[in-house]
Amino acid sequence: MHEGSDWHDRPVEDLTSRARIRDAALAQFAEHGSKGATIKSIAAAAGVSPGLLQHHFGSKKALQEACDAYVMAAFDGLDRFGLNGGEITKPDFVEELLAKSSLVIRYIARAMVEGSPLAAALFDNGAAVAEEFLVGIAPDRFPAGSAEAGDAGAVMAAMHFATIVLHDHLGRRMGDDVLAPQHSHRIGVAMLDIYAAMAEFAASSAGDGIRSAVDSHERRTNQSYPPTTDGRDDE
Repeated sequence: MHEGSDWHDRPVEDLTSRARIRDAALAQFAEHGSKGATIKSIAAAAGVSPGLLQHHFGSKKALQEACDAYVMAAFDGLDRFGLNGGEITKPDFVEELLAKSSLVIRYIARAMVEGSPLAAALFDNGAAVAEEFLVGIAPDRFPAGSAEAGDAGAVMAAMHFATIVLHDHLGRRMGDDVLAPQHSHRIGVAMLDIYAAMAEFAASSAGDGIRSAVDSHERRTNQSYPPTTDGRDDE
C-alpha cells in the first residue's frame, strides 16, 4: 500500500486533505465502482487537484487500497458487535455503529458486488463472528468447531450482508434510503423482529414438521450420494 512512511509527521492541514480525499474516494468507488471512479473525478469531489491526490496516494490503486484499509479499521472495534462486553445494549455504541454506516457501508456494498479481496475478508470475518456468537448462545445446537456451527455462521453472515448488497431494493420497498444515518436503524429493528418471530415459528408444530422433513431429505441424500475421498485415505 502506498501510504508513505512520513505522513504521520505532516501538518494537520495535510492530514485533513488526506481524509477529505479518502472520503471522496469512498463515495466515488461506492457509486461508480473501481473501474468507473477516476483520479480526476475523485479529486473533483474532494475539491483538490489530481496532483495533490497523487501526492498523497500515488495512484488510484493505492488510494483504493487505503480505502480498503480504512473500512477494515473502521469496523475493527465493532466486529464483535459489542456482544462480548455488552456494549451493544448501550446507546453510544449503537450510535457509533450507525454513524459509520452510511459512507463505509455503501463502499462495502460495491465491494461485495465486485467481489474484491476486501469483500472476501469482511465476509470471512463476519462468518467467524456469527459462528462465535451462535456457539456462545446455543452450544448444544452449535458445538464449537462443528459443521453445523460453521454452516450457520456462514449463512447468518450472508443474510446480513445481503441487506447491504440489496440496499437499493430495500429502500424501494421501505420508502427510505436505508443506508442513510437517519434510517439505517430500520434494518436492525426489522432483523430483531424477524428473528423473534422465526424463533417462535421454529418452535411451533409447523417448524418441527419442516425440521423433520429436512432431516429426512438429508438422510436420503446421504444414502444416495455417500461421501467420497480423494484417495489419500488409501495411502
